[in-house]
Amino acid sequence: MTSPAGDRRERLVALLVAGVAAVLLVSSPTWFASDRAGVGVAQLFLGVVLAAVAALLYRRAQRR
Repeated sequence: MTSPAGDRRERLVALLVAGVAAVLLVSSPTWFASDRAGVGVAQLFLGVVLAAVAALLYRRAQRR
């Protein structure tokens, strides 16, 4: 069992990761517009992976 402060910290880390994922996903069209599709695809992939990690972390923090 973790303390309530530990649970809060885990939720904050999950929200931070979700924020980074959102920025990556929202800004990825810029790369496609500048004819750098490879960077855009990589950024989309990383954004989706980080969003999934954030969801898992947030759910894990809520279960405790």
